[in-house]
Amino acid sequence: MSRTLSAPARFEQEVKKSRFVALAERCSSDGELGAFLERIHDPAATHHCWAWISGQRYRFDDDGEPGGTAGRPILTAIEHQDLDEVAVVVIRYYGGIKLGTGGLARAYGSSAGECLRQARTEALIVMRQLQIHLPFDLIATAHQLLERHGAVKVEEVYSSQGVSLRVDCPLPAVDALDESLKDASAGQARIRSG
Repeated sequence: MSRTLSAPARFEQEVKKSRFVALAERCSSDGELGAFLERIHDPAATHHCWAWISGQRYRFDDDGEPGGTAGRPILTAIEHQDLDEVAVVVIRYYGGIKLGTGGLARAYGSSAGECLRQARTEALIVMRQLQIHLPFDLIATAHQLLERHGAVKVEEVYSSQGVSLRVDCPLPAVDALDESLKDASAGQARIRSG
């Protein structure tokens, strides 16, 4: 099972007078990634190299360093820790000594790797959004079943036909919740992904 960060992490090291500051945070979307990059940007730094993984999506950026010497090694560090929904930025403050392509790759990769090794992590629980429609008299039972299966109500809408719920349910519990709701409602509850 994949893991993700339970708290932001930071690691700093000096390599031949250049300072490398690695910052890692949980980021599950492009919007969260953009906000993270904007928040940690330091105009005094020489480079802000980063990598991000969320599910099957990934991105990385060398930010002006020679191609393949920064973003890719950071991405590899995330992959080696088997982490998901994670972004790592390594900020470099140039110290006047050139590191060469191999030295850069090692410095960026080791900064990211050590930051992630020291980070606090937790199991990544994948959620599935469900739409549930049921009669009014079953709403209390539905709330009990949602709690029992670890599902979280996002929205509740009443209409003349009954109640519609939008919930986030842990992926492993989707089938059990579906079965429980159908049993409790004698087949009246309608559930679909969405």
